[in-house]
Amino acid sequence: MTNIAKGLEGVLFTESKLTFINGSEGILTHLGIPIQEWAEKSSFEELSLALLDGELPTAAELAHFDAELRANRAIPQQLIDIIQHMPRGVHPMQALRTAVSYLGLLDPQAEEVTPEARRAIAIRMIAQFSTIIAAINRAQEGQDIIAPRADLTHAGNYLYMLLGKEPTAEQARLFDIALVLHADHGMNASTFTAIATSSTLSDMYSCITSAIGALKGPLHGGANEAVMDMLDEVGNPEQAEAYITKKLDNKEKIMGVGHRVYKYFDPRSRVLRDYAEVVANKEGKSNYYQILETIERVVVERIGSKGIYPNVDFYSGTVYSDLGIRKEYFTPIFALARISGWCASVIEYSRDNRLLRPDAVYSGATDAHYVEIKDRQ
Repeated sequence: MTNIAKGLEGVLFTESKLTFINGSEGILTHLGIPIQEWAEKSSFEELSLALLDGELPTAAELAHFDAELRANRAIPQQLIDIIQHMPRGVHPMQALRTAVSYLGLLDPQAEEVTPEARRAIAIRMIAQFSTIIAAINRAQEGQDIIAPRADLTHAGNYLYMLLGKEPTAEQARLFDIALVLHADHGMNASTFTAIATSSTLSDMYSCITSAIGALKGPLHGGANEAVMDMLDEVGNPEQAEAYITKKLDNKEKIMGVGHRVYKYFDPRSRVLRDYAEVVANKEGKSNYYQILETIERVVVERIGSKGIYPNVDFYSGTVYSDLGIRKEYFTPIFALARISGWCASVIEYSRDNRLLRPDAVYSGATDAHYVEIKDRQ
């Protein structure tokens, strides 16, 4: 009997030097460097460049890359017009998917598929994703779109474009850490989808549009929004233990808990947990953190032995919320970070490209014949 790997679990289709995950021990590294070190010592700009080139950059290389990002933040007026005329209430990921696809129409280099061309396009997309997402958010709220500033960091500039005021250094750094933690995560559904599209030698914008479509699904990108819904449903810390106990007794799914890969704590969740506590207390939202703390304790006590622990989505929503980001935009923020990993993986795979063409075990009829429509019942 043929073994079928449902969800492609355990199937190896390529090699990568970008990201390593050991789910049983809660290890995540980029270029062999632990995610904790990236979060503590690096920046989203540096990790993005390291992923694109497969090595740590020199100071000069990083400075040049940072200057390229700052110089490419602005988006064409045609795209701004499109964003401003999108229907109100549209799903932010639908808006992002459409905007990125349209951006490709405006790029004269869009159809070039060499690794060098893909890298140049990647730099522009990494720079422009934050501008697009902030513009969509403000347009949907009936606010004026704010132009990017070249004197702010990538993270700080996004918060400025979103909120209309310059963030504090602490806020900018916190958001930067959140982007670092989400920049890449191996062969997840959206990265695989981008590579599958790339393997046909399709253009970079089609690859990233495909990835956005995959990320949009609630089983991939929408979990942190669902965590916030759960917190609002719990209401206050005193109700948290009873709430989560009932969920566990009824064997209901708990958003932000469990992961296809990790059978121990997601190392990204450990980093975010510490920052979430500090920020929640400063912003007067300690209730959220206390609820999460109680839920985590009960979950670990009850089902931790089964390899089910909080993942990165468990705490990221509270961090974003405390920074003034609406929960509907948590998944676009995921894309804002993951654009680096998507682009890097596409470029890496394209250097030794092979068309992805999986197969399926046929389980249908084998001896059927055509029946005239007048004879069908």
